[in-house]
Amino acid sequence: MTSPGRTERLVLPGVLTAEQAARTVAGILVTQRTDGAIPWFRGHHLDPWDHTEAAMALDAAGEHERAAAAYDWLRRHQNPDGSWYAAYADGDADEPTDRGRETNFCAYLAVGVWHHFLSTGDEAFLDRMWPAVYAAIEFVLALQQPGGEIGWKREDDGTPVTDALLTGSSSVHHALRCALAMADQREEPQPDWELALGRLGHALREHPERFLDKSRYSMDWYYPILGGAVRGGAARDRIDAQWDAFVVPGLGVRCVLPNPWVTGGESAELALALWAMGESDRAVQILAWIQHLRADDGMYWTGYVFDDKVIWPRERTSWTAGSLLLAVAALGGDEATTSVFGGENLPTGLAPDCCR
Repeated sequence: MTSPGRTERLVLPGVLTAEQAARTVAGILVTQRTDGAIPWFRGHHLDPWDHTEAAMALDAAGEHERAAAAYDWLRRHQNPDGSWYAAYADGDADEPTDRGRETNFCAYLAVGVWHHFLSTGDEAFLDRMWPAVYAAIEFVLALQQPGGEIGWKREDDGTPVTDALLTGSSSVHHALRCALAMADQREEPQPDWELALGRLGHALREHPERFLDKSRYSMDWYYPILGGAVRGGAARDRIDAQWDAFVVPGLGVRCVLPNPWVTGGESAELALALWAMGESDRAVQILAWIQHLRADDGMYWTGYVFDDKVIWPRERTSWTAGSLLLAVAALGGDEATTSVFGGENLPTGLAPDCCR
C-alpha cells in the first residue's frame, strides 16, 4: 500500500488525512494493469480521458513511475491518425469496444504529459511523449469548425461528427494551452495552435449557440471555467447563476437536471473550478460534502440518488478518485497541479482578427 508519507501533500482538513489519501491512491494503483492501463475499475472499460485523469492523480501523490507507465500505454497504442478509440475493454488495447475517436479524449494527453513534466522535470519523458502529443493535437484541430468550436469526434469509418460539445471543447481548450506550454519548453513554436486556441476561446466565451445544448448537465455549467476559457467576474456570474440548481447542500453536485442524483466526479471537478477562480472555501465545502461517497477501500462511489437514498451505480471508479485527489492537491498547493489547473503560466493563444 502507498505510504502516507508520500501523500502528505494530499492532506486537507475535513476532507482527507494522509492515511485516507494513501488508501485512495492505493485503490487507483490496484486498478492499474501491469501494462500501465487504468480502466474505470477492473473488468470495466478504459477511456483515454479518464485514464489520464487517474494518472495525474498518481503524479500528485508522488507515484511518478506508475503515472509514466500510464502515459506510455497511450503512446504505444496511439492510432496512426493520432487518435485513440473511445473505449477499450478492461484497458486491453486489442479490444476496443467503442471505435469512435473523440476529440476531447485525444487532446487530454497534453494536460497529463505537461502535469507529469512539471511534477518530475523529466526532459527525456517529454521528448518521448512529444510526438504522441503533437499527433493527437493535429487530429483534434482537423475537426475545428469555422466558428472555432471543436467537432465532437470521428466515427470508425472516418466520418467527422462536426456538432460540438461545450464541455468537450472546454477540455480541448485546456489541453491546447498545455500543448503550447510544452512546445515553448521544447522551443518548437506552433503558431497555428495559438490561432486555434484563440478562436476556440472566443467561441467558448461569446458564442454558446455554436455548441449543442447540454445545459441540463452540470459539466456545461462549470467546464468553461475549469478549462480556463472563462475566469474573473464572468466565472463568478456563471457559477452563481446556477448554483442553486445544481448544488445539493450536504451532498454534492447534480450530474444532470432535474435528476435527484449527485456524483463524485462532477462535484470534485466543480471544486477544482471553484479553486481556480479563487473560491477555495466553497471548494473545500463541496469536497467535504462528498465524503459520504467514500467506500471502505478508500475509493469513491460514482453517485448517490438522494430521493431513494441509495448509492447508484454500484461502482467505484478510478477517475472519481482521481478527480478528488487532484482537487485536494490544488487546494494543498501542489505546484504542478496548481500550475496546470490555475493556468497562470499557460499560453493564452493568439486572438483571430474578429476577436482582437
